[in-house]
Amino acid sequence: MLCLVPTPIGNLEDISKRSLRVLEEAELIFCEDTRVTKKLLNLLGEKNNLDFSNKEFKSFHSHNENHILQTLDKDTFSKNVVYVSDAGMPCVSDPGATLVDYCIKNQIPYDVLPGANAILTAYAMSGFSHTTFSFYGFLDHKGASRASKLSDVLNDDKLAILYESPHRLLKLLEELREKEPNRTIFLAKEISKLHQKTFKSSALNLFNEFKNMSIKGEWVVIVEPKETVGFNLDLDDIISLDIAPKIKAKLIAKMTGQSIKEVYQQFLDRIPE
Repeated sequence: MLCLVPTPIGNLEDISKRSLRVLEEAELIFCEDTRVTKKLLNLLGEKNNLDFSNKEFKSFHSHNENHILQTLDKDTFSKNVVYVSDAGMPCVSDPGATLVDYCIKNQIPYDVLPGANAILTAYAMSGFSHTTFSFYGFLDHKGASRASKLSDVLNDDKLAILYESPHRLLKLLEELREKEPNRTIFLAKEISKLHQKTFKSSALNLFNEFKNMSIKGEWVVIVEPKETVGFNLDLDDIISLDIAPKIKAKLIAKMTGQSIKEVYQQFLDRIPE
């Protein structure tokens, strides 16, 4: 059986008793970085008087996962197998999803333990009352792909949550200030760690505050949704427009994903004989 175990994103006390038990019983541990996991288990062992020795560790990360998957078979999971990323919930902006998919396709039992997650923690800390959000992970460092993703963030009608490194946070705030100076932004630094800190203000105010600051630590950024004006159009709204039926059909098809021919026929069916 495979069990995905979330690890603390900062404070070691955030590990659950169930996670400790599963890790203690594990025979094979797949790790995003074996060095990080071994260090973590040493600390957890000392703190909780547990023995994590005699484990087999194997590296499993974004650069080698396809190769590792080719070496697996069902016998691999006849023992207690665990996967952990460096910190937080596996599969959420971290490796692990392909391992889960392998288990699903090969009918291998698996489980995912609940636990620490920076996205949900920051969402709860933000004070935004919106009930939906989009997660963008890390933006690309530069170029058209970064600009395109940032445009998606700023045009999202839901809260946009992303990660940013200390080296690029000021650049992000500058970009946000230039494009949407009055947009409300929430920042969370080093969640659950000793130097945890949060900020919430306009993009303009945050840039001015951070431009002369020594920026350290990992950051979660939450961007207020784009304000929408107006209302959603339905088929009756489009029909009432004073435009040609074929143009109406194209508009509806674009909105719904239906074929233009199908929508046009709907208009014809509505015309009284």
